Amino acid sequence: QGHAPRSPRLPRKVPPREGKVAPMASGGVDDGCLSVEPDGEAAVACEALRLLRIEPSAVSPGKGRAGGAARCSRNVLRKRRHWERVLACKKSKRQQERERNRARRAGNGDCPCRDCGKAMTAFAKERLLQAKTSGPRLCVDLGVADRMTEKETSRLASQIRRLYGANRRAEKPFWLCLTEFVVGSLIYEECFRMNDGFSNYLMDTTQESYLDLFPLDAIVYLTPDSENVLEDIDPNKVYILGGLVDESIHKKLTLQRAREQSLQTARLPIREYMVKAINTKNYHSETLAINQVFDILSTYYETRSWPAALKAGVSSGKGYVLPEAEK
Repeated sequence: QGHAPRSPRLPRKVPPREGKVAPMASGGVDDGCLSVEPDGEAAVACEALRLLRIEPSAVSPGKGRAGGAARCSRNVLRKRRHWERVLACKKSKRQQERERNRARRAGNGDCPCRDCGKAMTAFAKERLLQAKTSGPRLCVDLGVADRMTEKETSRLASQIRRLYGANRRAEKPFWLCLTEFVVGSLIYEECFRMNDGFSNYLMDTTQESYLDLFPLDAIVYLTPDSENVLEDIDPNKVYILGGLVDESIHKKLTLQRAREQSLQTARLPIREYMVKAINTKNYHSETLAINQVFDILSTYYETRSWPAALKAGVSSGKGYVLPEAEK
């Protein structure tokens, strides 16, 4: 009780372990693990990090916080491994999907031949060539394509691809023609850039105008601004679609062009068979993309039903619906 309190015992300093200094890595850069030659498990760990090209200090919690941002931290490695697993999974799913498609085609009992794809291609080609001689003709007037921006021209090229694809699948196809398709023009370049195999499309492309190809009394210019309603599709007529995308706002441009050329005009019977739907923006438009117009014409030509045709081509976003759909 009378003795003075003892001072706290300080930890004894341990002299650093001696070792051989390892040589510098190639390029003269110290990788944080070569200052002292390690042995045992430490040597194995350093060698593994060196093979992965990871700085050992990057995986050291103390050095990573003290020395700033590490080049390859544990978080980066974890994300890298995660994305490797994601990519491997996507690759596996694609392979499985391809195998399912092959099995589905091989097990399709409706197809009498083994190579179903080639048979369908040959059948579609036969239908298209038959339409060239006996089917109705549909021309896309590209003489107005210079009114569009580059973005709108790209959209038009995409719509031409969808239009051709729908016509190729149709039971009763039209014979298609692109008029005033000038070599070197923007729409010419976009069609070849965006559409694989465009040069092999079974349709006519010409730099001439439809006025030089067909008699005036056989031409019907389809425009939403016309006062005349298209009641039927005549195989002896040539139907013209203006090559403008639906985003373009060119009020009555196609109608004015047709009148200047003294052509018959017609519009789709949207008002006659559909009603305006109630929407928040109070938006109602009869202007459609060329592939949507073709879907309507093609469906009507096969079914002879305007309600079925309009249902196939007029999206709800245009603000028009069939009367039974509104109920």
